[in-house]
Amino acid sequence: MTSFSRLLLAALLTTATLSSHAQQKLKYPKDPKASEIYDNVEKPAVPVGGVEAYGQYLADNQQYPTTALQQGLQGTVNVTFVVEKTGVVSNVAVPQPLAPALDAEAIRLIKGGPQWIPAQNHSEKVRQRVTIPVAFQIPAGSEPSSAGAAAGSGTQTITPDAPARPVGGTDAFFAWVQENLRYPALARQRKVEGRVMVEFIIQKDGSLTDTKLVKRLGSGCDEEALRLIKAAPKWNPASYKGQPLRQKMVLPIVFQL
Repeated sequence: MTSFSRLLLAALLTTATLSSHAQQKLKYPKDPKASEIYDNVEKPAVPVGGVEAYGQYLADNQQYPTTALQQGLQGTVNVTFVVEKTGVVSNVAVPQPLAPALDAEAIRLIKGGPQWIPAQNHSEKVRQRVTIPVAFQIPAGSEPSSAGAAAGSGTQTITPDAPARPVGGTDAFFAWVQENLRYPALARQRKVEGRVMVEFIIQKDGSLTDTKLVKRLGSGCDEEALRLIKAAPKWNPASYKGQPLRQKMVLPIVFQL
């Protein structure tokens, strides 16, 4: 079971436990109002396909924001939403923001996710408020905020005053990636989707070198991700005290049919 699935299962089990206790203490109306939103229900809403599949969806479709990677931001965003009687998700929000980029990505994931099996009270479908944790974790040993500069016979690790950024901005870079991505035939045949995490160095002249895989996907996606980074346009290099320096970066290359 993935870490996403474990977090999701814990959240849903908490909801189910609360609902069980609520059944003993609360009297639910026999004819619930159509617009009423419940926190505690007799039969909680669950994702279509189950908790494990939903957790896998979150893991496979997460696109780690570049700005968050550059700043080394990670953590868990708790997303609250309403599962409607039709199973669709509405009123998606983050009550306690973590970081704007991570919050926005968590909301995107929940809004773009599969439908749910709606909650029930007295065998009638009702609207239910649900909270799901979306975890963001930078792969160990690949924090992108570190930069290396020559220091005698070794390498000194320092934090740049200004991190490296794609020429034209992050949106332009990922637009270039999507336009130039060649979906591998084998991955398309096997209906493989997900993301490949690629580590690379932005040199002082803005070129991207030393590419290597941090998280693999297989079926030709790993090779295509490496090809894209190697062929990508130059970046504006990181700088420290007005001088350019090398910086390590990790970015996701997303494959989605």
